[in-house]
Amino acid sequence: MSQVCRLLVSTDHRLPVHKYRWCILFFTFVCYVAYHLSRKPISVVKSVLHHKNCSTVPHDKTVNITNPYWCDWAPFDTSSYKDLLGTLDLSYLIAYAVAMFISGHIADRTDLRLYLSGGMIMSGVFTIGFGLGYFYNIHSYAFYIIMQILGGVCQATGWPGVVACVGNWFGKGKRGLIMGIWNAHTSVGNILGSVIAGIYVESNWGLSFVVPGVIICVVGILVFLLLVPHPKDVNCELPDHSDHTRVKYVSRSTESLANGEQKIGNDSETTALVPSSNQEKPITILKALTIPGVIEFSMCLFFAKLNSYTFLYWLPNYIAEKTTVSASDAAYTSTIFDAGGILGN
Repeated sequence: MSQVCRLLVSTDHRLPVHKYRWCILFFTFVCYVAYHLSRKPISVVKSVLHHKNCSTVPHDKTVNITNPYWCDWAPFDTSSYKDLLGTLDLSYLIAYAVAMFISGHIADRTDLRLYLSGGMIMSGVFTIGFGLGYFYNIHSYAFYIIMQILGGVCQATGWPGVVACVGNWFGKGKRGLIMGIWNAHTSVGNILGSVIAGIYVESNWGLSFVVPGVIICVVGILVFLLLVPHPKDVNCELPDHSDHTRVKYVSRSTESLANGEQKIGNDSETTALVPSSNQEKPITILKALTIPGVIEFSMCLFFAKLNSYTFLYWLPNYIAEKTTVSASDAAYTSTIFDAGGILGN
């Protein structure tokens, strides 16, 4: 993206800062769509890891149909399959939650471009790894647990990274409106993840993981090549973090840049391009908890996530078990919930 924006600069002496901002907003939107797209397949595939009724599944004469679980994928071919599937979700979410505490600290102290791209590529690797269990006929429960745990750790890089990028470019002035629209990435990712996984779930459920895994890896590579995580990386003015940010134009005068100050608009307006030496340092978790409203908003988000993640991980399987629709149709039907989430944003 920096190359794209630099190309725009080369064709125009003065580049509006808002062009950079909307590029970043769109790019981080795509990033988190890819994150959610890659975490959705497990909810779709559950209905074929253990079928509700093997008698309805086509089979040849060599199959021992006296075993009621003959069509299920070991180790989920048991009456306690719900516990096993639930533990898969639990292992992922515990790893995700624990890693999130660490992830925010790392995101504040490292290059966001490297952090996000590395997290996305590794998330894709472990998503693909889960799907490879189908191709290599892996029936070890420990293998799938490990894939979920490692995937959860890598997925925790997403939210702190993209939020930090948006915060760097937009400040606080209009973040409420921007975040409301931008936050639709969660629902868009869930919809795409359900549709992609639904295409392959009945014929080759391994591809339900491999295809989303490849997608997030590709987006991760684009992040590494193109993301501009901070305005100072392209000599743009820093956003106003205390009031509404006005769109100004960045001159490419090398003499002004050398002086550390750039004129914007009329002669009476200047904006410092050299970061202040007394920039605020990232705060600790304990200090963050003392900020008014943090605990209250955290509790609100806790209950909101409790509801949304229940639907995220179990809605397609619930539809498949309680109705006569196929696993693919159950995946497509579940997207209605996320379509409502887009409207809610």
